[in-house]
Amino acid sequence: MPEVDNGTTADGGGVSRRGLLVGASAVAVGALGVGTAGVAAAEPDAAFGPVTVRPGDSRYDNLLRGNNFRFVGQPDEIRVVGSTGQVVRAVSEAVRSGRRVAVRSGGHCFENFTADPAVRVLLDLSPMNAVGYDAGRRAFAVQPGATLGHVYRTLHNGWGVTIPGGSCPEVGAGGHFAGGGYGPLSRRHGSVVDHLHGVEVVVVDRDGTARAVVATRDPADPNHDLWWAHTGGGGGSFGVVTRYWLRSPDVTGTDPTRLLPAAPRRMLQHVLFWAWDQLTEQSFTALLRNFGTWHERNSAPGTPQAAVYGILQASHRSAGTVMLAVQVDADVPDADTLVADFVAAVTAGTGLAPAFEDRRTLPWLHRMTWPGSGEPGDVVVRRYKIKAGYLRRSFTEAQLAAVHRNLTNPTGSPNAGMLLIGYGGQVGAVAPGATAIAQRDVVMKAVYQSVWAEEADDAANLAWVRDLYRDVYSATGGVPVPGDVDDGSYVNYPDVDLANPAWNTSGVSAQRLYFKDNYPRLQRVKARWDPRDVFRHALSVRPPS
Repeated sequence: MPEVDNGTTADGGGVSRRGLLVGASAVAVGALGVGTAGVAAAEPDAAFGPVTVRPGDSRYDNLLRGNNFRFVGQPDEIRVVGSTGQVVRAVSEAVRSGRRVAVRSGGHCFENFTADPAVRVLLDLSPMNAVGYDAGRRAFAVQPGATLGHVYRTLHNGWGVTIPGGSCPEVGAGGHFAGGGYGPLSRRHGSVVDHLHGVEVVVVDRDGTARAVVATRDPADPNHDLWWAHTGGGGGSFGVVTRYWLRSPDVTGTDPTRLLPAAPRRMLQHVLFWAWDQLTEQSFTALLRNFGTWHERNSAPGTPQAAVYGILQASHRSAGTVMLAVQVDADVPDADTLVADFVAAVTAGTGLAPAFEDRRTLPWLHRMTWPGSGEPGDVVVRRYKIKAGYLRRSFTEAQLAAVHRNLTNPTGSPNAGMLLIGYGGQVGAVAPGATAIAQRDVVMKAVYQSVWAEEADDAANLAWVRDLYRDVYSATGGVPVPGDVDDGSYVNYPDVDLANPAWNTSGVSAQRLYFKDNYPRLQRVKARWDPRDVFRHALSVRPPS
């Protein structure tokens, strides 16, 4: 399941060895002291760009689309930038000319935040992709154009460390980090932002001045609230992120090999498939119920079971199969037993024998960087709608019945379905207000999706996934209102339907569903750092009334 880049930003370059960032001078990396505001220091001599592409340029059409082909913008210009200074200048020009600006790093936004027809200037930060160790800050510097695969390879190959990010290697770090970031290692190591030490952000003051600001985890930092907003507040609301610094909390010393979690050496993976022809409603709902119950009982921080990462993927009946996948660091104690116990718990009482089963151990880095992993569709099939919700425990019986009813109806397609994704563990060790991620006692994420190829099929596919979602959450106005079972949704799986009263009749705003009680603080950060509301989209943090 893809983790998204929701249109925040990133800085770029290459890879370093130990104390510098290739593609960015040591001066540029370290010149802005903790909490210091101002335009970034000297531009690296080899910085890419800026390149301006306008309609009529042979490159224009190729730069318009993100990952979801449903959305194609028509900006006056696409500015491809390679440094913080170039971002400052591009934002200054856009503000001065009164043109709406949006930012793209990896382009994996599920909605049209960077392809909105109102956007006149699109900043493409893909060249800003440096990953390296910044000895001055005792942290790893990642520019937002770096893809997750590049981040994993560089951290692994250079220092043997990693971050608990998503499993789609082509997603850009820019939006992925700002929205929180999670993946197969999150139950052991928390969200990506639990390791976020600092951010460099291009902001716009009330008088229209654009400048670069550094904000850190240090509570004494006068810009600390801007750091906090980027620990799950999502991209596109406060400014343009041009660099992230990563270091685990409470680590000491200067040895970079000890400043982030150690990268696993091997991964043990077990995958099972059942044919829909084998499944009754009773056995199907038992699989989903058991998956949820296991996570209810085994998601405390620090437990051995926190090493287990499971996904239950239930495709529409027309696809023919339901899949259970589980993986664990193969070198944790009793890895084989952890996997076997998980599979036994999920399949208990179903009477099901898998139609196909595969169990193997493979290099961890191979799995995390394999091209195309987790992507919605392929180079042709790339239109999709994805909706989501957090779960604090297993679905109710009414919700299980709704899932089965929609996955077996005649209107779904083989590329439609839902996933339950394991969460919890170390994520729950952080207080809801310590970062912008408010959902800290949840144990699963639910994802509902449909993927298709042709524009002519938009209406049918959108209707199917919207009806499924509304049916599952029918008791709470068609959306996952926080309560005993549901707990809102994840901002990196953005869904503009949550802001549409035709699909959300709960009376709870989309922003409250994403941020819960953290939303008022996010609004205060917005008022301070983006008083002109320069950075906005359909689900962005709104200025206070």
